[in-house]
Amino acid sequence: MAIRFGPSGNSASFYEQGNKKSVQAPGWIAARGLNAYEYSFGKGITITEPTARAIGEAAKAHDVEISVHAPYYINLANPDAEKRSGGIEYLRRSAQALRWFGGTRIVFHPGSCAKLPRAQAMEFVLAMLKEAAASFFAEYPDVFLCPETMGKLNQVGTPAEVAQMCAVHDNYLPTVDFGHVNAREQGVLKTKADYAAVLDTLENEIGSDRVKRMHIHFSRIEYTAAGEKRHLTFADKQYGPFFEPLAELIVQRNMEPVIICESDGTMAEDALEMQRIYLGILEQKGEKI
Repeated sequence: MAIRFGPSGNSASFYEQGNKKSVQAPGWIAARGLNAYEYSFGKGITITEPTARAIGEAAKAHDVEISVHAPYYINLANPDAEKRSGGIEYLRRSAQALRWFGGTRIVFHPGSCAKLPRAQAMEFVLAMLKEAAASFFAEYPDVFLCPETMGKLNQVGTPAEVAQMCAVHDNYLPTVDFGHVNAREQGVLKTKADYAAVLDTLENEIGSDRVKRMHIHFSRIEYTAAGEKRHLTFADKQYGPFFEPLAELIVQRNMEPVIICESDGTMAEDALEMQRIYLGILEQKGEKI
């Protein structure tokens, strides 16, 4: 595969230009030079099979890779065993819809500590991922489940924790949301070395192959002492993170991730800006584009 850039959902400009339905999104994205698209089931899986298949056919026609984001309310650290199992069921339903789309990646939030000690919350998450792995990947062998790094202190999902989750099975692929990492750690991502530390944490646990083809979320995020507050646009300069150091590492390490932009309303525009930065670094190094 090759590196891909695209938006999570539809930019405000998509609708301002007269588009109304997501089946139009792959063509609109491709016309702008992008080749990835993340469809969110954040509030629930309500899409119908005909609609998903129509979007998937449009994506295939335009060489746009579709990923999905499973419902935000999944919590594999829930003290209630039945609700933890319910989270796996939401992943199964997401996988069925993903199959209609023709995609291979499901991003999901691992869970929240709530009142549990962090170690116990993490134990619940790992136990659920181990329990689910055999049956889930037997049914969906071509699907990658992609646990995401989280932006609030009380959520499970540091880079080290996501690395442990992905070590459970080869079909777990990390989603690193660098905006979340930066918000959680109060602006820690500034230099190339800061970004390299995140990648090295993953590589030390699961090796370089899966890290090279990892899933990435990127946006600037305002934060408080508790972590993530709200997503911003690339026009907002007060908060990071900034993409240039990561782009240098992606080129240096020959990575081919899927990079999804989650800016506030300018997802496609800011994805294009990241692509421009990446291609500029490639050109500077004399690489073939």
